[in-house]
Amino acid sequence: MQEIKKEDIRQEVFDLYDDYAHNRINRRDFVQKLSAYAVGGLTVASLMGFLMPDYKSTLQVSPDDPALDTTYITYASPKGGKKIRALLAKSKGLTKKAGGIVVVHENRGLNPYIEDVARRAAMAGFVALAPDALTPLGGYPGNDDKGRELQSKRDKNEMLEDFIAGYEYLKQDKDVNGKVGVVGFCFGGWIANMMAVRIPTLSAAVPFYGTQPAADEVPAIKAPLLLQYAGLDTHVNEGWPEYEKALKANKKEFKAYIYPNVNHGFHNDTTPRYDKAAATLAWQRTISFFKEKL
Repeated sequence: MQEIKKEDIRQEVFDLYDDYAHNRINRRDFVQKLSAYAVGGLTVASLMGFLMPDYKSTLQVSPDDPALDTTYITYASPKGGKKIRALLAKSKGLTKKAGGIVVVHENRGLNPYIEDVARRAAMAGFVALAPDALTPLGGYPGNDDKGRELQSKRDKNEMLEDFIAGYEYLKQDKDVNGKVGVVGFCFGGWIANMMAVRIPTLSAAVPFYGTQPAADEVPAIKAPLLLQYAGLDTHVNEGWPEYEKALKANKKEFKAYIYPNVNHGFHNDTTPRYDKAAATLAWQRTISFFKEKL
């Protein structure tokens, strides 16, 4: 099979995958449209294999890293999914209380990438909680296609309630100093924005390529924001000018970065949309922001 290199793939292929990953087209249409790019020795199967996530060789922090205490907990979500399962990660032998971070998954449930992000946050000295909004439907099913299908069956506002309940749970953790922030990706970016709207006591929010709240919701935001956008992400970025205008008009504390020439999902190191330089810089900014605010 021909080895595929990222630089050999046309942007239209990444845009097509973005449409598929966000349920704008179904799998059959995705395969059919992808066939137009299966030229020069490339096959549809090889292109799909190239685009799909690799969870086996991309983990940055081992699930059994001896520096961490990790466990799965369940917390109550009375207004959302009733009971939600989550990964809780923290450094072993914490000598003082630390800030908490709710880590919010994309539109496919708590997959290995998001669990890894939670462990990265714990390695940086925070107490991290990564809930699975698919818990009421049996939890993340083991692959992203089925995960997206399941998540599409849940109401997004009920899922928002699940993550708000996660914030409340984490704030009461014995190792948390009372300050809790949120970082979210894609769907999770929208959740992070909306948690800032809904939770007056939220200490910080970092939405990665998340759709924005309505302008009339912005006055409710109290938390400082660090907003991370992908330069090639036309769907999400179209909402940024109005959001920026509303944030400025309401004198909100925020910083925004648009990383040029990278795709939606650039922080996710399991797919070829990953951009190492942008992802590294964005994560450094995220951790520095949380260290300042939490």
